[in-house]
Amino acid sequence: MFRTTEMVINMGPQHPSTHGVLRLLLRLDGETVVDSKPVIGYLHRGIEKLSESKTYVQITPLTDRLDYVASFSENLGYIGAVEKLLGIEVPPRANYIRVILAELQRIASHLVWLATHALDIGAMSVFLYCFREREEILDLFESFCGARLTYNAVRIGGLYQDLPEGWVEECRKFCELFPSRMKEYEDLLTINRIWLQRTIGIGVISAEDAINMGLSGPMLRGSGVKWDIRKAYPYATYRDFDFDVPIGKNGDTYDRYLIRLEEMRQSRRIILQALDHLPDGEIRAKVPRRIKPPKGEAYHSVEGPRGEMGFYLISDGSEKPYRVRFRSPNFVNLQSLPRLVEGHLVADIVAIIGTLDVVLGCVDR
Repeated sequence: MFRTTEMVINMGPQHPSTHGVLRLLLRLDGETVVDSKPVIGYLHRGIEKLSESKTYVQITPLTDRLDYVASFSENLGYIGAVEKLLGIEVPPRANYIRVILAELQRIASHLVWLATHALDIGAMSVFLYCFREREEILDLFESFCGARLTYNAVRIGGLYQDLPEGWVEECRKFCELFPSRMKEYEDLLTINRIWLQRTIGIGVISAEDAINMGLSGPMLRGSGVKWDIRKAYPYATYRDFDFDVPIGKNGDTYDRYLIRLEEMRQSRRIILQALDHLPDGEIRAKVPRRIKPPKGEAYHSVEGPRGEMGFYLISDGSEKPYRVRFRSPNFVNLQSLPRLVEGHLVADIVAIIGTLDVVLGCVDR
């Protein structure tokens, strides 16, 4: 009689698909995953605690470095919480530009996800195509604020500066070109037999489990739950735009792939509406020279590319916050990994980690 013995092995943190700092402790029966435990904390960042020793303005560049693939969305969420504490009303033009930049950020982030997810599963061409389009978005960001990764472009009460001359035309040009580029991704993947076999029925999570775990973003919507902060609690000027929230049926890796593709289409739709109706006027409200919010607390969240990014601040009336806490979609979504990989083969773990679209900088805060 042959007898198998369960093994406990480490996957990561050096494995390319574990993003450099994620370690999985796997218990295996042959190649089948019996149990797993994500081990985090290798970045040693402590940004939340560090923020409590900084002024409200000095914290802004720290938020760039939380989710460094979506730093504009992080900026927007944090500044929104400070503006709530201060009771500041942002000028309409600044809010429209914020929406445009946030949706460009969503497309750029989803492109990084699609590129690396496809590469993990073995599709090299998609990786090159996606980074081609992402470069065009980064060019737009660079012409706006001079940075390509950590933008630090949102200011309390508005923006760092207005859009430069010719920016709107360049953005519109990208939006007109993008659908043809998306067709290239879909031609390579959507009905590709290997892609279907590696993603359909892989990493399934039910709507009930997704809600109970507090998942958000495409991880939640992939299980059929129609929840989007932009619709539930509209911020900036999202109430002015017409767009759909795509949801999945089966809660598997393939559904989450289709949802992120559709979200890129919807982001383009929002950007074009915002460009068509971009108002004139100021890009920053009048704010005090020294930011000292009154005593109180505020929570503000935005719909980032990976889900709900929340920022909770307590003010004691001084120039520095008394307490700072961030609600990271990456951290919350990562807790579903043991459930997603259980019963699957080791080879499927790579596809499942990819579908989480995890950014460890936002997990270890």
